[in-house]
Amino acid sequence: MSDVTCKSGLTESEKSTVFWASFLALLACGVGFTFRVMTMGNWQKEFGISGQEAGVIFGYSLWPIAVTMILFSLIVDKVGYKPSMYLAFILQAISVVMCAMANTPEFLKWGCFMAGLGHGIVEAVINPACSSMYTNDKSTKLNILHAAWPAGIVVACLFILPVGVAESAAGVAVVEGSSGLAWRTHSWWMLLPVAIYGVMFLKAKFPIDERVRANVTYKTMLQDVGFLGVLIAGTLLFFELYKVFTATNPENLIWWSLGFGLVFSAAFGAYTKSIGKPLFFFLCLLMIPLATTELGTDAWIKELMTPVMGEWAGWAIALSAFIMMFLRFFAGTLLHRFNPPIVLMISSFFSMCGLIMLSKVSGGVVFAAFVLYAIGQTFYWPTVLGLVSERFPKGGALTLNTVSAIGLLSVGIIGTPIMGAFYDSNLAKEVKKVDTVIYESAQSEKNFFSAKYTGIDKAKAETAAVTAGKDKEFAVAVDNAGRGALQTTALAFPLVMLICFGLIAFYFKTQGGYKPVMLEDGDDNVHDDPEGEPIPGVEL
Repeated sequence: MSDVTCKSGLTESEKSTVFWASFLALLACGVGFTFRVMTMGNWQKEFGISGQEAGVIFGYSLWPIAVTMILFSLIVDKVGYKPSMYLAFILQAISVVMCAMANTPEFLKWGCFMAGLGHGIVEAVINPACSSMYTNDKSTKLNILHAAWPAGIVVACLFILPVGVAESAAGVAVVEGSSGLAWRTHSWWMLLPVAIYGVMFLKAKFPIDERVRANVTYKTMLQDVGFLGVLIAGTLLFFELYKVFTATNPENLIWWSLGFGLVFSAAFGAYTKSIGKPLFFFLCLLMIPLATTELGTDAWIKELMTPVMGEWAGWAIALSAFIMMFLRFFAGTLLHRFNPPIVLMISSFFSMCGLIMLSKVSGGVVFAAFVLYAIGQTFYWPTVLGLVSERFPKGGALTLNTVSAIGLLSVGIIGTPIMGAFYDSNLAKEVKKVDTVIYESAQSEKNFFSAKYTGIDKAKAETAAVTAGKDKEFAVAVDNAGRGALQTTALAFPLVMLICFGLIAFYFKTQGGYKPVMLEDGDDNVHDDPEGEPIPGVEL
């Protein structure tokens, strides 16, 4: 490997060290996430808390990721990449210790909170660092870098799942699906990848940020996000933080959040004197169906895999993660043949076909449909990051991490509730087909962002079905409702993305083809290829 110093300020070997240390940092986040998912049941047993309370504690490892990603992006260039990564290292190490030694739910909650903060900082650093090192191949390198997340899930599953469920002789709660080790003992494994990346970063030399090298001002960075980008991010952040700190979710919260978003983004727009880039705003909107398709559908798919895989259904998550990890390593083959909008169209088509198949087929064909869906979701997230970094290099860390944070926030705020509404509505229709008396006894009025619809109290309907001797028919209704939700999701999300990414690809074709925007070192001038003139037309 050549050690010629590149314009990022690093030799090839130095770039490689930073890249693979960053890979391990994100892998550590994936390992921690998976361990927490698999130990939630143990938290309930040991601390005597409900599933809802365990979910709240787990949520403290999630919502800080998006908040930290956005806020830290504003200061990471000032703080520096290396100090930032060591802050993430400290937070993640503290999180492991706190979770493994927690003696109260409150202590455990703040351990999860530390993990969320650390994860957010990791993402806020590694995405712009990768883009700054590999300015001529951003999408490919970001895909490989983000193979670390599913790799972390695979690694954690290999530690926990193989031996099957066991109980310790002393009655100590153990990890579900583990070899019988106490869940606290298992939790220490989370520290291993954290320690390794911490050591790797000791002598690592980080790149000079691409935006900083080009002397692009801080205010110019903010202008790429502008009024439109902040409107979405501000609305979602207010919604999430209001729920977290008030523990309430009033029906009109979305409208309060939108009001806050409008006021805050108007002030931001007045300061920056920028409405923001229309294409960036469009990509932020597309992160809502994208994140829901990639993350929000997994729970339903696992349920559909259970009749096929039986007690091995837990491995469905590991299989999906393995497919994603493997294919992201070879994303360059696809991206060198097609541009990012076309790759995102291909992903949308595959995930749409996979979801539709999962909603229709049964038996062993479900497995094939699941693989098709997993292939489709593989390239979504990192390819959007690549598209943003290639088209908006002036936005630096802020544009990269804002679009990612919007995706994370939107899953819980919009995506999952929409899928829940799809499921509730389908379940009501299916139960009505089984027995109108059961339907009438269990129907309930539900709402989605103040929109009313008729749903079903599932527990009440199940009890009524057992009493009426129609428990088998009810089980079929539940299965059909899940399949119906997947079919609606396929039409509502991947199809919309297929059309929208197709429009983006068509726009670039009319402008002479897709080309990454390149920043010249020490110059705020931008051009769309290393030798040519700016592409004519509206600047998106």
